[in-house]
Amino acid sequence: MPGGKVLVPLVVIAILTACTPKDPQAESLTGKPTGHGQILISGRDAHRIGIQIWKNECAGTVAGLTSWNKGEYFASLGIGHFIWYHPAKRGPFEESFPPLVRFIKSHGIPVPAIADRKSCPWRSRAEFQKAQNSPEMLELREFLHRTIPLQAAFIFARLEQALPKMLSSIPPGKRQAIKDRFYAVAQATKGKYALMDYVNFKGEGTKTSERYRGQGWGMLQVLQEMRMPPVSTTSSGEFAAAAERVLTRRVTNAPVDESRWLHGWRNRLKTYLP
Repeated sequence: MPGGKVLVPLVVIAILTACTPKDPQAESLTGKPTGHGQILISGRDAHRIGIQIWKNECAGTVAGLTSWNKGEYFASLGIGHFIWYHPAKRGPFEESFPPLVRFIKSHGIPVPAIADRKSCPWRSRAEFQKAQNSPEMLELREFLHRTIPLQAAFIFARLEQALPKMLSSIPPGKRQAIKDRFYAVAQATKGKYALMDYVNFKGEGTKTSERYRGQGWGMLQVLQEMRMPPVSTTSSGEFAAAAERVLTRRVTNAPVDESRWLHGWRNRLKTYLP
């Protein structure tokens, strides 16, 4: 397993900003080595993973890029259903849409005024649904469709930051095991996809607010749950099995009934299997 520094490399965007969802560049997204640990991914692979995440979250539809799920109090935007809170009601989950917008702006891409607001302008799902065909919503949807490759790059950048974030949240004596499991999954055929999808799907698992009865459901908890040592070719399958146990535990611990989500979560985890 990689040793030395634990930071994975910072992502470098070369030509990706010029891509459209139908025009991925083959080598536009690469990792720059930092120490001995690194994750490398091509622009073509990042684009492919981004399309799969879009299918997971939005059924691969343009309409799904601007969503507000029933029973939730926030908008879910883009291929990763990035959370956007209205200031009147914020929640325990990490808000990811404003950081995505900042990431896209940092690469010189114009951002619609509606997306550049600090908070979601719609107060409720009813307001959001009523605005589905408004000029602002149509512009937002077109922007999100046009920037799918950069959204995939944003998720990859979050994955790069996940390992040091997780390691700093646990005792030193437990860090090597988590590091080894992280890289074992990353080396599997579907490993980078599994890690990118899960960190976007359920987070790093380091926020104490994202826990029920003191137990989290993020990537850290899945890596802790893994039964090792799997061979590298099957580690994404063990990651999926561990994730199913963690998410089933979340439903058991939830203060309200979340069982309606479990079937879809399990189907999603099947896409990680080798």
